[in-house]
Amino acid sequence: MSEQPFTVSIPEEKQELLHKKLALTTLPDELEDSGWDYGVPLADIRRLVQHWQHSFDWRAQERTINDALPQFTRNIEVEGHGAFNIHYAHTRSAVANAIPLCFVHGWPGSFLEALHITPLLVKPHSSESPAFHVVALSVPGYGFSEAPRKKAFGAEQYAEVAHKLMLSLGYNEYVTQGGDWGYRVTRRMASTYGPEHVKAWHTNFPQGTPTEEEKAKPISAYSEYDQEALRKTQDWIENETGYSSIHRTKPQTLAYSLTDSPVGLLAWIYEKIVSWTDNYPWTDDEVLTWVSIYWFSRAGPAATIRPYYEIAQSQTGSNYVTNPTVPLGYSFFPKELTRQPLEWANREGNVVFSRIHEKGGHFAAHEMPEALVQDLRDMFGKGGPAFGVVDGKNGYVV
Repeated sequence: MSEQPFTVSIPEEKQELLHKKLALTTLPDELEDSGWDYGVPLADIRRLVQHWQHSFDWRAQERTINDALPQFTRNIEVEGHGAFNIHYAHTRSAVANAIPLCFVHGWPGSFLEALHITPLLVKPHSSESPAFHVVALSVPGYGFSEAPRKKAFGAEQYAEVAHKLMLSLGYNEYVTQGGDWGYRVTRRMASTYGPEHVKAWHTNFPQGTPTEEEKAKPISAYSEYDQEALRKTQDWIENETGYSSIHRTKPQTLAYSLTDSPVGLLAWIYEKIVSWTDNYPWTDDEVLTWVSIYWFSRAGPAATIRPYYEIAQSQTGSNYVTNPTVPLGYSFFPKELTRQPLEWANREGNVVFSRIHEKGGHFAAHEMPEALVQDLRDMFGKGGPAFGVVDGKNGYVV
């Protein structure tokens, strides 16, 4: 099927069902002065539920999304899995020679993560900065994309979808950007489809694997920056990975709660988007819009947590795939989930650009759009290490 225009427009009956479920909510009790120690505070959820049920204007959010991002669907054939109807936002720059960029989101995000960066990317900031054609797909199973129907749909298959989408749009050569699952997917894309098609990749989720010798080194042997990174990662492993253990081992069991209870889904996602950002001032409307994309999604919330299981069961999503040789750019944000010593990250590929930021967390495109976009401009702009990598295109008005 050829490209079809798409607008977000949830049927009224689905909204009515949501409001009925919210009206029947039974909230748990809470220990005195527990704060965030035990999870999401009761006061936060009570406030958000009230707003979601009585005053949240989903139609206004639909208009904002549809006005900001031109959206489409098309069928993409995946080897061994058949065709998938894929949803994506595609915003072309007015600069004909702009650089095609594929943006890949993660969990618990969606294509909405591109909302803040897209208007910045499509316009050159100055005569020295490039412009980009931005493609932000809804990863299969997320948002309004069709979900996998059988097992063994891992990073390799997600990368195949994203790559074939770019080719279908006429972008034979392109660059990528992503964090969270977007890191896994774009890394696989760079390894599998570079350098013929993927000419460079950039991530705000730098990862690295230590050597056996490095594993044996005491933390005091590392630099001050690397020591802080290691402590941050260890704290996250000890205190924040419970969700991931469930996702990658028994996703179906959790899926019943997330699919049947909008408040269960709200709490599961709200905890992460708050604790994974660097004091980002979330509004209640922002929170509920992000969660509503999951609640109203084409496949339902269950499909969004299964990738953890599939990738855990297969080496296709591990760090042991061939390191890409195409240029790689890093943006380091201090409140990212995990951080590694710079030397470890620099072995992940052909690192030509890196920048350490003083503020920002996991959802860089949403919470730090100007900083992330500036990194991309500096990486691909005049004098940058990846200038002109896409068939000589430089992203300037010519």
